[in-house]
Amino acid sequence: MTVWAWILLACVAAYALKLSGYLVPDRVLQQPAMTRLTMVLTVGLLAALVVTNTFAHGQGLVLDARLVALGVAALALWVRAPFLLVVVLGALAAAITRLLGWG
Repeated sequence: MTVWAWILLACVAAYALKLSGYLVPDRVLQQPAMTRLTMVLTVGLLAALVVTNTFAHGQGLVLDARLVALGVAALALWVRAPFLLVVVLGALAAAITRLLGWG
């Protein structure tokens, strides 16, 4: 198969997956077990995304400025800073860490 055929297949699969969400009966989605599952699944996927983007580089694991940025952003969230400030502080922490030569 060519690259474009794979891209088209991925598009069709993504559309079919999204369409299947509309076809699920409402009574299934209102069950307490399903509500709990969707809450836990969302948090788990977001945590996996953060960990992957923080520690992964290619096929290996690295410790660099992203770890410092994550720590600063987590601390800012802990003290309930506004979201924009959290993003700016994380970016500043990464920039300063890289400027100092780590990462």
